Amino acid sequence: MSSAVEHTDVLVVGSGFGGAITAYHLAAGGAKVTVLERGPWLESSEFEHDYKLGSSYTRAFDFVVGNGMSVLGGNCVGGGSVVYFAAMPRAPRFIFDRHGSIGRRMWPAAISRGTLDPWYDRVAESLSITKQEWSDVSYAGGLWAAACDHTGRTANPLPVAVDNSKCVNCNWMMAGCRFEAKQSLLVNYLPAALAHGAEIRPLHEVQHISRTPDGDYRVHYNVVHDEDYRIHNGNGVIEAKIVVIAAGAAATPVILQRSEATLGIMPRSVGRYFSGNGERLNTAVINEDKAAELLGLDRGDGVAYAANHIGKGPTVANWDRLDGSLPEYSRYSLEQLYFPPGLGTILAQVPDATGPSWFGTGKKELLRRWKSWLTIFTMIEDDNEGVFGPPPATGNAHRISQQMLGRGNLSYSPAKTTIRAWEQSDAEVKEILEKDGLAEVMPWTNDLVGAYTVHPLASCRMGDDPHTSALDDRNELRGHPGIFVTDGSAVPGALTVNPAMTIAALAERAVPGIVQAARDKGVAVSYGAPAPDGSRGGRKSVLPLLPSLARR
Repeated sequence: MSSAVEHTDVLVVGSGFGGAITAYHLAAGGAKVTVLERGPWLESSEFEHDYKLGSSYTRAFDFVVGNGMSVLGGNCVGGGSVVYFAAMPRAPRFIFDRHGSIGRRMWPAAISRGTLDPWYDRVAESLSITKQEWSDVSYAGGLWAAACDHTGRTANPLPVAVDNSKCVNCNWMMAGCRFEAKQSLLVNYLPAALAHGAEIRPLHEVQHISRTPDGDYRVHYNVVHDEDYRIHNGNGVIEAKIVVIAAGAAATPVILQRSEATLGIMPRSVGRYFSGNGERLNTAVINEDKAAELLGLDRGDGVAYAANHIGKGPTVANWDRLDGSLPEYSRYSLEQLYFPPGLGTILAQVPDATGPSWFGTGKKELLRRWKSWLTIFTMIEDDNEGVFGPPPATGNAHRISQQMLGRGNLSYSPAKTTIRAWEQSDAEVKEILEKDGLAEVMPWTNDLVGAYTVHPLASCRMGDDPHTSALDDRNELRGHPGIFVTDGSAVPGALTVNPAMTIAALAERAVPGIVQAARDKGVAVSYGAPAPDGSRGGRKSVLPLLPSLARR
């Protein structure tokens, strides 16, 4: 056990987009910054191309099974950016006007697509985001685009944070990129934060926060064993003037719930209104002969497709339903996605099966044809149905296995609006891919783990109404000045697209207010650092916005 209480200016919990971005700017501005990350620190050479226990695949993930919802997230230095597929679209304009279940605009009045665009620009400059050309897309992306065209729909190459000159199309990017082609935070914001003096401590899991007599904060943590995450190797306390919580939408509310005993009453919305970003998966088994006949596809060797495992993550999406004139809950995107073996092979169902469809002889045949799979990822507008129950004794979940697997206290019962939206998107995927016998399609089962998400959102969301939002429009926790939340839990609801770009933009936007709060507490810190590589174009575009964001 650590005997002495340490001190820092700013304590950042988590090193994903919300943590790395804030840590970099505050360190570059002159503050003493300490980052506590519960997962390991993996170098590029440690990202392995297998699924063995103890590999990067199990060490870098956190899979928490709840009641009706399971969450797959990052658990390493760099957080979700290490295990994401680097798809970086901006949220559609209509998203910011959503009402959801509360009968009024969910997002703060100060935030719209127009006001967030300068912050999106800052992220694009920092992560070198580019829109892929058709020559960059994977075989799977090309097949999805051709199928969309075959049914009179459109297809769009995705903007991504990938350096295509380094990408070898190995399709292992979900378990970390050993070639540093994927622009995770390990190659931009985090090295820049370290260069400015920030300290990053892996395997440090924050348990709760308390208050000092003079109004600062004490952050209490456990040190996690580097192989068996169920074992703790000690604990400690760090005092900080400012705390930035960015532990992820499945862990941030748990830390705050556990802190209520020492900090006082939390806003009602802490641990409520969780969104799984409306996510759902369908697996299609492609008829190779039909792919050649109907779509004219040929890889050059007489094979039409059979390339599920070749390429990269998502490269092509259908955005025909991202139309602001459509009613809420009827808007969604359909995105080609490579989901690697493991969980995917368990949950993929047998098309047109009677009875249980995730095992048996039909499933064996389905797995035999895995090279001809095409997975389609749907992101609808869900209704923020998730609620976190009482926190476990330690961590964000009860650890079941040595790594990766836990049981959490999140309950999720999808509303009729959510179910209808899933059904509508499922029907459209089926219509596109089964036309003229191209494929057989079946949604993933919810029987084993409930609904599932790789993009948890909204469990401590921002907004204007204190009754339905835990944070104000600058990401500060209501009733607890000096505590800010900058991860996906701050996003008010489902986005209908991959959320990393929006999470990062909101974190960039939060920094001026955090800097001002630190200055008010006597920290000698300034705002104005360029992008991690020194670029300054994005800095200029946000200058007019700073006065309102730094208000106190």
